Amino acid sequence: MTDAEWALVRDCLPVPLWLEGRGGQPEGYGHRKMLDAVRYLVAGGITWRAMPGDFPAWDRVYAFAQRWRVKGLLARGTARPLAGPGPRGGRP
Repeated sequence: MTDAEWALVRDCLPVPLWLEGRGGQPEGYGHRKMLDAVRYLVAGGITWRAMPGDFPAWDRVYAFAQRWRVKGLLARGTARPLAGPGPRGGRP
């Protein structure tokens, strides 16, 4: 994910509770790393368990993706954040 793409979606992702002073612990991985992993998975057409070792564990990535999908932040079946036009002006 480029810095420009990250700038578009960063503010659309939920703020971790611990950053808002509402308890919890810091997450082991940042949202950008998780979103990169989901995008890799969708782009490559691989299964969750086939996630390469340089990404977080597949079950953590899956949990983040499901949480974001339930909140309406990811379109089901895609890794495209629902946050405005993409780098090509909104065209897929």
